[in-house]
Amino acid sequence: MIAFSTAARQVRFVVNFDPVTHKRFQLDGRGSTRTAAQRRDHWEQHRRQRMRAMLLVIKAKFESVESGVETFEQAFLANVVTSSGATVYERIAEDLAVEYQTGAVRPLMLGAPQ
Repeated sequence: MIAFSTAARQVRFVVNFDPVTHKRFQLDGRGSTRTAAQRRDHWEQHRRQRMRAMLLVIKAKFESVESGVETFEQAFLANVVTSSGATVYERIAEDLAVEYQTGAVRPLMLGAPQ
């Protein structure tokens, strides 16, 4: 997890890692069983890759805000922490999924006034 406060907002990013016992770490590319040390090394590589990806995402968001492509709120809204302790994404994800599943979302009108 990476969390910070800025622009009068609390922001939280959480990245989940597969456990070292996950089947993806058990076998190598040839189908041979990895040793415990090999599984741990492969898991560490997986963890570092995910953390690098998260760092790139956050840097890109700050660059987007800095260059004026979008506001801080637009870039980070999904990760802003609400008064309940949940992020905005966590609060709306289920309802939004239902809207799309039921067809309640209006069709995208390109060029329509905003």
